[in-house]
Amino acid sequence: MSKNFAFSILGAACLIGASTMLMAGSAHAYTGEQLAPQATVSIAQARHIALNAQPGRITDEELEKEQGGSGLRYSFDVKSGTTTHEVGVDASTGKVLEDSVEWPNSD
Repeated sequence: MSKNFAFSILGAACLIGASTMLMAGSAHAYTGEQLAPQATVSIAQARHIALNAQPGRITDEELEKEQGGSGLRYSFDVKSGTTTHEVGVDASTGKVLEDSVEWPNSD
């Protein structure tokens, strides 16, 4: 009976580990993801557009309601060298609405 109990504990541990990994995998959600059903442009398409406008590495991303364009935009912080740019992409048209220096990096 203790052998069955040990297998039960091992099975439960595997299930907990698997569910933790699944939750960690979904941790890549971006701020404003609940607005995504209103967007015509996907986050993947918007990332591509932002990186074409400002090559670098995306360090932060969000989908937000903001004045200008359709009123719904993706906003990306793109690190390029020692500078971070804010690139805004209209979530309905894919048009770049903003590409400005957000702050110089000190590292």
